[in-house]
Amino acid sequence: MKLDILAIGVHPDDVEMCIAGTLLKHMDLGYKVGIIDLTQGELGTRGTPEQRLEEAADAARLMGVSARENLGMRDGFFTDSEENQLKIIRMIRKYRPEIVFANAVRDRHPDHGRSAELESRACFLSGLRKIETELDGVSQKAWRPKAVYHYIQDYRIPPDFCVDVTSYHERKMEIIKCYKSQFFDPHSKEPQSPISAEDFLDYLASTSKIYGRPIGAEYGEGFTVARPIGVEDLLKLK
Repeated sequence: MKLDILAIGVHPDDVEMCIAGTLLKHMDLGYKVGIIDLTQGELGTRGTPEQRLEEAADAARLMGVSARENLGMRDGFFTDSEENQLKIIRMIRKYRPEIVFANAVRDRHPDHGRSAELESRACFLSGLRKIETELDGVSQKAWRPKAVYHYIQDYRIPPDFCVDVTSYHERKMEIIKCYKSQFFDPHSKEPQSPISAEDFLDYLASTSKIYGRPIGAEYGEGFTVARPIGVEDLLKLK
């Protein structure tokens, strides 16, 4: 299956919290979208790896993505190693995306910035034909995405561009709520975490408003780029 867009998150829920609106919008435009989670989020303060996998599957179904896979790297302890690079390369060559969305280049959670470098490097290495990989016993051909865009997470990194997701905000919030082990539950006896506060989902919504305002939208999602974006028609830019 060839995808147009492959979104990578180091933890299940990274993608949904940051760019679910962008993914929904592009699926409505007719593009095929998939998600790769690097870890099961097993070091998270709340929930279990089994719960996280179930919640990720529920979110994927509700979003309607064409594929979702988990690479089983060690949460918190993964490294930018050859083994982990090859795991991502196999996925890039399997799905042959035109665009990859990757974790934030720096963030409060150190896994986010570390995974961003790992993901970006794998996208480049995947295009080198002398790196040989197999999947299910079949040799894979080299493939390099046309672009890698890093979504913005907790830190307020100035975006290089923003996507208007106003029409998709409500659906995005419903998808995020699939991760019920992670968010506020008055009956939960688990410890509090940075994202389990009662007002956290309101915070996510206000963040989307911040990224929407500069482009004249009610809600937006922000991205950074490593290289300039080519433009065909300046009058089509907001």
